[in-house]
Amino acid sequence: MKFFIDTANLDQIKEAQDLGVLDGVTTNPSLMAKEGIKGEKNIKQHYVDICDIVDGDVSAEVIATDFDGMISEGEELAALHPQIVVKVPCTKDGIKAVKYLSSKGIRTNCTLIFSVGQALLAAKAGATYVSPFVGRLDDISTDGIELIRQIADMNNYYGFETQVLAASIRHTMHIIQCVEAGADVATCPLNAITGLLKHPLTDKGLEQFLADYNKLNS
Repeated sequence: MKFFIDTANLDQIKEAQDLGVLDGVTTNPSLMAKEGIKGEKNIKQHYVDICDIVDGDVSAEVIATDFDGMISEGEELAALHPQIVVKVPCTKDGIKAVKYLSSKGIRTNCTLIFSVGQALLAAKAGATYVSPFVGRLDDISTDGIELIRQIADMNNYYGFETQVLAASIRHTMHIIQCVEAGADVATCPLNAITGLLKHPLTDKGLEQFLADYNKLNS
């Protein structure tokens, strides 16, 4: 499974990249705002700065909600850097935009997916990625991980090349569950990724190894 980091924070992206396991980055307008990135010129430059740090795909989201606006923004974003994947919401105009952009060789990430039906339409339109939101479904007492499993099964059954990109990951256990459900990608906050390293037996074993070494070399 691929690891993407879900942030616009350059320091966190660098830290994840230095860890050696990062495959890409996802961003959205909320994450840009959180980092104080304002203005079209600054936002576009920030996307380029992210691409200069990582080797993999970087999802950049359109702001427009109409078909023509999505196409215009999508083409501009895709032209910024070869690693850019255009992020488009799963609406009627969004699906049309995914179809158009895909036909032009522009890779897309269809976001705000909350049902198998939405994922089906996005896959048929040629989306590179679909992004089901695990945590937001959990928030309304719906099984977000089960949706990941259903979409992965659908893609495997019908041979869709669209990758399942599990989004709205809240914690480390979500990552493990996404592995079990067959997600192709999980986009996560940095602390969820580094949380995979934590285990009390690792800490205890390392402490014992060092204690034994010091006894022999004191």
